[in-house]
Amino acid sequence: MYEIIDASLRAFVDVEPDSDFPIQNLPYGIFSTPEGGVRAGAALGSWVVDLHVLERAGLLPAPAGPALFGQASLNAFAAAGRPAWNAVRARLAALLSGSDARLRDDAELRARALVPMDACTLHLPFEVASYTDFYSSEDHATNVGKLFRDPANALTPNWKHLPIGYNGRASSVVLSGHDVHRPMGQLPVAGGAPEWGPCRQLDFELETAFFVGPGTALGSRLDPDAAAGRIFGMVLMNDWSARDVQRWEYVPLGPFQAKAFATSISPWVVTLDALQPFRVDAPEQDPVPLPYLREGDRHAYDIELSVELGTPNGASTTIARSNFRHLYWTMAQQLAHHTSSGCNLRTGDLMGSGTISGPSPEARGCLLELTENGKRPLALSDGATRDFLQDGDEVVIRGHARRGALRVGFGSVRGRVLPAIP
Repeated sequence: MYEIIDASLRAFVDVEPDSDFPIQNLPYGIFSTPEGGVRAGAALGSWVVDLHVLERAGLLPAPAGPALFGQASLNAFAAAGRPAWNAVRARLAALLSGSDARLRDDAELRARALVPMDACTLHLPFEVASYTDFYSSEDHATNVGKLFRDPANALTPNWKHLPIGYNGRASSVVLSGHDVHRPMGQLPVAGGAPEWGPCRQLDFELETAFFVGPGTALGSRLDPDAAAGRIFGMVLMNDWSARDVQRWEYVPLGPFQAKAFATSISPWVVTLDALQPFRVDAPEQDPVPLPYLREGDRHAYDIELSVELGTPNGASTTIARSNFRHLYWTMAQQLAHHTSSGCNLRTGDLMGSGTISGPSPEARGCLLELTENGKRPLALSDGATRDFLQDGDEVVIRGHARRGALRVGFGSVRGRVLPAIP
């Protein structure tokens, strides 16, 4: 099913040994240059491979017609499905390794097709159709439950029976590097009416997300083992959260404005093909879920994740380290549940994992957990402390998988907090 590139293969151009983007990765994204329009590319080391140039040169298969890669989003390519993805990935591996010498041996074509990454402007990889965020980490749900509910019954009764999620705002999904204004909102006041003002408890959430490839028809359902064929690839995500606004508004329907103001994603979409060497067992589920959520091929990926917090004076501190493998509910189960009512999927739907926390204190994926709702401020490397984010702070989330000498990474998603707009 997957197009796995041999770990021994090498590109004919230099790729740094510790790069997130070796030839075994080849994540997809959207970029532009001053002399060219917006188009699709693949990352290789410090280069962007211009897929539109290769397409026009007749070097890539055209499973969905011409100009598949000359568009301002990956939606058309993602909609083409697994056979098209496999064909393009296999051809790229051949061209970039030189086993198909047509690119390597054509200096003029090579100069147009390999663009220095630092000469490119990156754009959102997809036109985001809809956005759903799940709540799939048992450690996160337990930690939050202990903060706000009976610690002996931290999980809600439904949590181990279904992947809990909510539908968020596709319109406010932004690319890494987009600065985020502190949101305004209704703030609770103990014993009195709420007041209007800037959020005082701004937080990040360490997440991953995936984009849906081919959609589904309204009224149809996916079983988990078929769902994997609908997943185009994954990105890193920061689900910015206004905790004080959230606490006031979330009863009875869940978060609204507390999470509507910005959701940041990384620019390069890492395919499941590239992640196959890093498959691991997913956590055991007890109780066994209902039949529509049971998987014949239950697995996760060993993706190391970290969060750095930078302060306005330039100091940076790694404040959290977690791993994608900790998630209790898999991506396939998330899609199976999402379609269980007959809800249709669309190409470009974005599905967030929810905060990815692990069993250790340093694996807590948000400040709400790390500081126990502000009761235990974090000490930073410059001597400052944080309970929640301050104006000027920058959050950087990174992720990569490693096995032996093979490293496949996501790059980073970063964003700086700007003052509220009154």
